[in-house]
Amino acid sequence: MPAPAPYATLTPDRILDALDAVGIRGDGRLLALNSYENRVYLVYRDETPAVVVKFYRSGRWTDAQIAEEHAFVAELAAREIPAIAPLRLRNATLHHDGDLRFAVYPRHGGRTPELDDRETLTWLGRFIGRIHAVGVRRPFAARPALDIAAFGDEPRAFLLGAGFVPDDLREAYASVSEMALGGVRRCYARAGGVASLRLHGDCHASNVLWTADGPHFVDFDDARMGPAVQDLWMLLSGERAAMERQLADVLAGYEDFAAFDRRELHLVEALRTLRLVHYAAWIARRWEDPAFPAAFPWFNTHRYWQDRILELREQIAAMDEEPLRAG
Repeated sequence: MPAPAPYATLTPDRILDALDAVGIRGDGRLLALNSYENRVYLVYRDETPAVVVKFYRSGRWTDAQIAEEHAFVAELAAREIPAIAPLRLRNATLHHDGDLRFAVYPRHGGRTPELDDRETLTWLGRFIGRIHAVGVRRPFAARPALDIAAFGDEPRAFLLGAGFVPDDLREAYASVSEMALGGVRRCYARAGGVASLRLHGDCHASNVLWTADGPHFVDFDDARMGPAVQDLWMLLSGERAAMERQLADVLAGYEDFAAFDRRELHLVEALRTLRLVHYAAWIARRWEDPAFPAAFPWFNTHRYWQDRILELREQIAAMDEEPLRAG
C-alpha cells in the first residue's frame, strides 16, 4: 500500500481544531495561500483580525531547527526590523497537533516590490544589511549551512540515482552537472574564506511584502548559515550591465548597516548554479505530493531535462566570466 500523501489528514476541521487548541477561534472561513513546501492558510475570525497559519512539511526540519528560525525572526523584530515573526500562543511559537506542527502569524498585506526601481533596491539593501548585522552576531546551532555538498553534490546524486533523468539524457546530465559543480568549486576557491552568517536564505521578491512603509520580510523557512551575497543575488536580473547597476543600488543601502566583502561577488553565479541543481531535486523529492504534479506539470518531461542541461552549460560559461562589479 502506498504511503499516504503529505497533508492527507489536514482537513478544514482539523485546521480549525488545532487553532482552537492554542486560543485562535476561526469562523470557518479558510483561504489556502500560495505555498508548496508547507501548507499555509489565511484564517478568518469573527471579531478579531485574520491570522495566517503554517503547517510544516513533516521530516524537513526538526523542532530545534524550527525554533531557531522563530528565534532569529523574533530577534529581528525586536530590533524593529520588518520581519514577520510568529505569534507566541500558550507561551510557544511552534505547536503540535498529532503528527503535524504549525505556527501562527499575524496577517500582513503588501505587494511585490518593483525591482526595476532604484530607490526600492536601495531600501531593500538597507534592511537586508540590518538583517545581516543581526545575523552575524551568533551562528545557528541546529540549522544547516548553504554549501556545495548540500546544494550541489547530494541533490545531483539523488536526481541521477532516483530515475528522474531520462535514460537517453542521463549521461549528458551527469557530465554537464559534474562540470557545473567543478565551476562552483573554482568560484568558491577564487572567493577564498568568506564569512558565513545567519541568512534569510530565500530572499527573492515574492518573500517581500511592500507597503507605503517599505519592505516587510516573510517566510524565513529557508534560513540557514551562508555567505551574505546569498540574500542579495536573487534581487538581480537581466544583462550584466543591468545587474551591476542593480547591485550598486542594493549595496548603497546595504553598506549603511553592514560591511560587504567584494570577494563574495565570485559566488553569484556559483550560488545560482547550486540553486538550479537543488531546485530540480526539491521538486523530485516531493513528486508524490499531489500538489506538485498539479503545480509543475512540465517537470520530468524530456524537454524539461533538455532545458536543464542547456541551463547548466550556460552557467558553466557564466562562472568563467569576471565577477560583477558594484562600482
